[in-house]
Amino acid sequence: MSEKARLNVGMVGYAFMGKAHSHAWMTAPRFFDLPREVGMTALCGRNGERTAAAAANLGWSSIETDWHELIARDDIDLIDICTPGDSHAEIAIAALRAGKHVLCEKPLANTVAEAEAMSAAATEAAKHGVLSMVGFTNRRVPAIALARKMIAAGRLGVIRQVRASYQQDWIVDPLVPLAWRLQKDRAGSGSLGDIGAHIADLAQFLLGDRIVATSGTLETFIKTRPIQADGTGLAGAKAGEGFGEVTVDDAAWFLGRFAGGAVGSFEATRFATGRKNALTIEVNGADGSVVWNLEDLNVLHYYDNHLPAVEAGFRRILATEPDTPYYSAWWPAGHTIGWEHGFIHQVYDLVTAIAAGEQPTPSFADGLYVQKVLDAVERSSASRSTWLDV
Repeated sequence: MSEKARLNVGMVGYAFMGKAHSHAWMTAPRFFDLPREVGMTALCGRNGERTAAAAANLGWSSIETDWHELIARDDIDLIDICTPGDSHAEIAIAALRAGKHVLCEKPLANTVAEAEAMSAAATEAAKHGVLSMVGFTNRRVPAIALARKMIAAGRLGVIRQVRASYQQDWIVDPLVPLAWRLQKDRAGSGSLGDIGAHIADLAQFLLGDRIVATSGTLETFIKTRPIQADGTGLAGAKAGEGFGEVTVDDAAWFLGRFAGGAVGSFEATRFATGRKNALTIEVNGADGSVVWNLEDLNVLHYYDNHLPAVEAGFRRILATEPDTPYYSAWWPAGHTIGWEHGFIHQVYDLVTAIAAGEQPTPSFADGLYVQKVLDAVERSSASRSTWLDV
């Protein structure tokens, strides 16, 4: 048997998403028969000492403290971007132009203009066999992939409604410090871009359709927060003393019209007290419905509208059978998997696409379209417009 070609990865960023991606790069080759050998070749971060410690802990072979140097290395084939949104465009475009494949965390960028530039660079690079993908990992939860197959097969009939919400509560406390996710110049937007991007993408993925018009409103409940000092908030500080302005939304609500005629309602909030990571989506069709919640991610609820009313009801599907997408690589039926597995499946799909020379999905063009949806929501809220085309 011939030896597999090697795909050497360089990753930028090692915090929350960096850890999730590192775990995926390390684990995927051990459970999936990847068409390429994966090398966790280099980790990049600004602080050399911290980056070295993270590399040793997460399984990376070497480090860089300048992403330009990472991209310039001849032994790197793919750049994995796990940084805040304000650096996505610069790193991704430079990597693509240098002939490196790119995996970029969501949302693709902070602005439509940045996302357009990234998508254009990806289109040009693809002409030379250089591929790119944006990381909407919820697509790769087995229960969601199963729901997509059922909808595509017509099990729900004509789709009429979608209801999607992503609820968290991690900034309910007014003394949570002013992190980068609460600053527009770093994050682009707040709950809208951070978690609203997920539900906008997931709804479009499930329906195989695009949101073409939207109407939305944004709200910031806590206007100022303690300026972070040594990693902690300034508990006990008086308002206006040691505080900084929150420049993004705390919550977002919007309606969406799909090209195929369906209508959707969406909520993204980090102020849903008691909700930790509750991404819920429900799709209603003429012949049935499906419901899924990230906090119970192995379960898909399905309603068959053809059953007689006397016995009809939502049926609980434990999506762990070997024929469920992705699941044959894991455990016997009924033995559940977790949130981190979406990132592992992402690596599997990406490496498989690169080996085949095929465009992985979601593409940068898909990421750009989500950015356009978010932008239309933001403009609708600012102008108090009823509806705006995407």
